[in-house]
Amino acid sequence: MMPCPVIFDLDGTLIDSAADIHACVNAVLRENGVSPLSLPRVRSFIGGGVEILWSRIIAARGIEPARRSDLVAAFMARYHHATILTRLYPGVVEALAELSAAGHPLGICTNKPLGPTRAVLDHFGLTPLFRAVIGGDSLTRKKPDPAPLRAAFAALGARTGVFVGDSEFDADTAAAMGVPFLLFTQGYRHSAVDDLVSHAHFSDFAALPGLVAQFKAETGNHRPALPPVS
Repeated sequence: MMPCPVIFDLDGTLIDSAADIHACVNAVLRENGVSPLSLPRVRSFIGGGVEILWSRIIAARGIEPARRSDLVAAFMARYHHATILTRLYPGVVEALAELSAAGHPLGICTNKPLGPTRAVLDHFGLTPLFRAVIGGDSLTRKKPDPAPLRAAFAALGARTGVFVGDSEFDADTAAAMGVPFLLFTQGYRHSAVDDLVSHAHFSDFAALPGLVAQFKAETGNHRPALPPVS
């Protein structure tokens, strides 16, 4: 069987970065005399990229929108190297290693800016595994626009493959491009699992290599009808 390209979202899919994002957000808010936000509140704002994150923070705290650019700049100064509180989800390293050993080309497509993306991949020693890395500022458009995902597959020399993510943004991106979507259920989504269109969902990364292999064995490059895995 030919290898199947597999593109991953990052935050909420491979890594739980909410604690680092929360710390950076609150450092900026405190500097500007604004009361901090709870971790669950900040976590609920993650997914659409830095601009959407700060749009939600500004609305939540009634901050003057004209202050956005200064707040974002102060946040990014911290966020570029914020890795100390970030954790890999259990089983990620083993699943990536198994997929890579099987010959599947791997890539990243995230709304996280490219600088922090590369910093966290380096921090966990994952950079060599990914032949394509598309960040939220790599193109003029972000997910759920399909352009970044299309660019990630193109960087792997492919037109299609499997996209793995955790959120509504990821499900909508895969649907817009017309590629199979595998949903990791332990991330930052707000909707019920059954409300997101996916070809399979999983809660344990140990299941992922088998899902990819099943996709290739049963359907080639066609959309699979895979059972949920918990």
